[in-house]
Amino acid sequence: MEVQAYYQQFERNVRIILDALAAGLDLRTTSLETSLPIEVYVLCEVLNQGAGEDFVLTATGVARLAEFQQQFMKHEGQTLAAMERVLADKRGTMRTPEGRVLVKEMLIRRLEFFNEAARQVNVMRTQQALGSPSQYVGANK
Repeated sequence: MEVQAYYQQFERNVRIILDALAAGLDLRTTSLETSLPIEVYVLCEVLNQGAGEDFVLTATGVARLAEFQQQFMKHEGQTLAAMERVLADKRGTMRTPEGRVLVKEMLIRRLEFFNEAARQVNVMRTQQALGSPSQYVGANK
């Protein structure tokens, strides 16, 4: 099942992204600079509302991911168990600005995002290692 694979790779995907940032990978020319902090925030909301966790984010920008990971590692077993409960619950809902949504679907979308972000970061690191010029989104340089 695809969802199970995303769940099993979640910690690895977060580590890949953080390692790339620590190595100096520049996300400013990508959508990840904007989407990554938003997705971390939504993931925390899913875990807080849907699984009763207590993630509190104070960092801004991509630093949110490192802050999330620190909190996640402190309560790793508890958080993973909460994620498993959410994935097993076919009826749990949470309130969003758009209305009520299934918590399971919200979590699955976040897991998919981190899987795709890690893949994109790996491609960018490979390009960087090969000496490819930086890609400028929306610019003709």
